[in-house]
Amino acid sequence: MKQLILLLLVSIALVSCKNRNKANEDFADLIVTNAKIAIMDSNRTIKEAIAVKDGEILASGTNEDILKLKNDSTKIIDAKGKTLIPGLNDSHLHLTRGARFYNAELRWDGVTSLKIALQMLKEQAANTPKGQWVRVIGGWSPYQFEEKRFPTPEEINEATGDVPTFVLFLYSRGWLNTAGLKAMNFDENSKAPEGSNFEKGADGKLTGVLLAEPSPTILYQTIAGLPTLSDDEMINSTKQFYRELNRFGITSGIDAGGGGHKFPEDFSSTKKLADAGEMPIRLSYYLFPQDKGAEYAEFEEWIANNEVGYNGEIHLEHGYELEGGGEFLTWSAGDFENFLAPQPMLEDRPTWRQDLKKIIRLHVDSGWPFRIHATYGETIANMLDVIEEVNKETNGKLASKRWLFDHAETVKETELKRIKALNGGIAIQARMAYAGEYFVERYGAEKAKQAPPVRKMIDAGLPLGAGTDGTRVASYNPWPALYWLVTGKTVGGFQLAEPSNRLSREEALHLYTQGSAWISDEETVKGTLENGMYADFAILSDDYFTIPEKEINNLKSILTVVGGKVVFASSEYEKMNPKLPGVIPNWSPVKYFGGYQSK
Repeated sequence: MKQLILLLLVSIALVSCKNRNKANEDFADLIVTNAKIAIMDSNRTIKEAIAVKDGEILASGTNEDILKLKNDSTKIIDAKGKTLIPGLNDSHLHLTRGARFYNAELRWDGVTSLKIALQMLKEQAANTPKGQWVRVIGGWSPYQFEEKRFPTPEEINEATGDVPTFVLFLYSRGWLNTAGLKAMNFDENSKAPEGSNFEKGADGKLTGVLLAEPSPTILYQTIAGLPTLSDDEMINSTKQFYRELNRFGITSGIDAGGGGHKFPEDFSSTKKLADAGEMPIRLSYYLFPQDKGAEYAEFEEWIANNEVGYNGEIHLEHGYELEGGGEFLTWSAGDFENFLAPQPMLEDRPTWRQDLKKIIRLHVDSGWPFRIHATYGETIANMLDVIEEVNKETNGKLASKRWLFDHAETVKETELKRIKALNGGIAIQARMAYAGEYFVERYGAEKAKQAPPVRKMIDAGLPLGAGTDGTRVASYNPWPALYWLVTGKTVGGFQLAEPSNRLSREEALHLYTQGSAWISDEETVKGTLENGMYADFAILSDDYFTIPEKEINNLKSILTVVGGKVVFASSEYEKMNPKLPGVIPNWSPVKYFGGYQSK
């Protein structure tokens, strides 16, 4: 009898323990209350509170309902009426390249006057030790300055003196000061790469201006010739850059590779963070061939030795993983987005068609996704001829894989239908926000009204993601890009898009969240704050949905969460900000100026 009673008591205890453990499973790790939460589901639902469990959204609802999910270990954050959105996802951002150079670069992103920009050059020249350079590598437009103009070579020389200096504007032109020309051994006898040029003055001497006409090879080569950071400095630089992205509410980014950025060696800083479990951002990356004429061999080797969805042998569950090939597949099919020079035509390069077809076929046969850089409608039409051929020859195999065009500023409706028929998508970027005035000068204001035709892309039912193309062609800050989508204006305030080609704030945010998640085949796990989705979100400094349009440019995050963990905090949440090592090297512009500027 005693044994029976003892057995009964043990059974009751086990059931009680099981029930208690089950109840504990329903308790949240983190709850945010008193917020205006944009779930960004199909109904555009707004909620008051949200609960997180094991890195995913457990529930959302009223304060009263969600607080029922707390226990003694639940962390509670009061949003104090602030707006909370899904984490932003830049579908075309050169993260790993931008990260390894970040600490070496002086950023003019956001600077409001040329006078201030030149003063920054002067101060950084004073901080820069012998053997290093002052460098401003893109992310700005002269039209953001009050003066509405470029710096002159004389102004750059006066600001920097004998410290070698390189300033890059998009992939259109660059400026070397006199010391920089000397360090690069450039003079009036130097021969520029094909499609590029050295500007010369009336005396036949170099002015220091480097011109892409339209090929940016001369600019790529100049950047490649600059001194690098040490391995430790690049790791530190990577940490600083990803924190900077978190500061604006970015929780994911899709890396489009880039020129002068080799795999796997130039990805090593980011990979070290990923392998150590220290990534504060979810990153998918594409592989971009570097050796002109040897692209097929590069892809053959990569495909043989790497698996999509993995980082080497490690699958990090949407934390850091290989996505496919692109954005360039072959240099012979490249069309450069230099609106200061005439449009390049594929017909001028006789091997582009066979080169492109061979590489696309390799991707399709291997089950690899791919993306293709294409600025102009004529380029896209020609490339679609090749893509349709491959799809036909593989019995529709291409259309079953994820593939897309990048940029597509002047794509036509006919081609949108062709892309849709092949289950393709498009990733658009805010390049027009930084170069729109030059587009208008060359192609006219009428064409700029639909460049790119975002509304037509949406109406065609195409998968569509948004991004910046930072850090060189545009700033990495997503908010000027969202402002551009909503208003159709450049960073200089010039009106480009007509009313029919502008988006509502909800539509623009959708492209920057779930729309971008499609690009990396992740729309089922992120992009909204519905139950079961990743707990990636940002509490904003102001209400994106109601503030005056111009103030969208000034938004930032005051609390950024990735997988339920705080990765950035400021303002009243400052004490929650994860510790970040000090900036190195000591002369780094980031140490003195930070990244994106508000002055």
